[in-house]
Amino acid sequence: MSTLKIKPAGTCQYDGLSLGEIMLRLDPGEGRIRTAREFKVWEGGGEYNVARGLRRCFGMKTAVATAFADNDVGRLLEDFVLQGGVSAEFVKWLSFDGVGRTVRNGLNFTERGFGVRGAVGVSDRGLTAASQLKPGDFDWDHIFGKLGVRWLHTGGIFAALSDTTPPLVIECVKKAKEHGTIVSYDLNYRPSLWKSIGGQKRAQEVNKEIAKYVDVMIGNEEDFTACLGFHVEGADENLLHIDVTAFKRMIETAVKAYPNFKATATTLRAAKTATINDWGAIAWYDGKFYESRQYPDLEILDRVGGGDSFASGFIYGLMTTGDAQLAVDYGAAHGALAMTTPGDTSMVSKSEVEKLMKGAGARVQR
Repeated sequence: MSTLKIKPAGTCQYDGLSLGEIMLRLDPGEGRIRTAREFKVWEGGGEYNVARGLRRCFGMKTAVATAFADNDVGRLLEDFVLQGGVSAEFVKWLSFDGVGRTVRNGLNFTERGFGVRGAVGVSDRGLTAASQLKPGDFDWDHIFGKLGVRWLHTGGIFAALSDTTPPLVIECVKKAKEHGTIVSYDLNYRPSLWKSIGGQKRAQEVNKEIAKYVDVMIGNEEDFTACLGFHVEGADENLLHIDVTAFKRMIETAVKAYPNFKATATTLRAAKTATINDWGAIAWYDGKFYESRQYPDLEILDRVGGGDSFASGFIYGLMTTGDAQLAVDYGAAHGALAMTTPGDTSMVSKSEVEKLMKGAGARVQR
């Protein structure tokens, strides 16, 4: 019997809603940001990527709650969202002043890395429309109550954007719980985002409050330590090896501290090089641990968004089967496949995910 009481399919307008920022990603391909003469443009955002994966790969009806500056860059972002099949019904448009002194759209320059050269990300997201969102900007009673949402996903990246986004996240998760919506949260600790607004101390204050309303907590060993104050022993300083037994003990401590957690999940990544990783995942659900099929020496084209694709696969598995083993396998396979293509978001199909879960190889398909 599932410990998650998920509203039945068809009872809500949306299967999933993500609250977060969406940025333009400028990708120099095989080159470097510092020497690029052209960039490929994608959209991406930790919370949004989950909604898009649920829609595009798994066929669920999803929406995003965010904000854009109302100019051509914002309209380009909207076009990306619509191409991904995600509803833009809850996008707020902020008036653009013509320069960006008061509001703008975020940019994220990201190079993929190769071999011994790690991936590099350079964010340009000050004064963005999404970072200025605050409590009261969305009618959550209308969204969760009248329209209905089965699952809400948000995360620590959005919560770290400004002084107003943490109380907005708290307002949102409280309302979701009032209306019986399942809440998942990806801790996604980014020291660079928290640095100017109180650092790790502030990150823990915010995330410990949000955690009280979370059903499904997602995060790796660094996230649980930095955001919630739990510790894991057995990881070397480069995170090339994780003591899974020690990590399990940390999760057991975390779920005792937060009995509202119905499930937790994390990817298990050992980065041998930027392009060769050992990959897998582990989940705790209903008092038991479940490990995914392992993907040793996984060849990676673009690692950005792999964790978000894991999250969407894991959520899909829980929503449709209630089987934690299937859920963690869906997540690990989706994340692995997502990292074989460029951009933050998934380009794979549900059938490809299920074939990989069953051990399908990379032979040509004709």
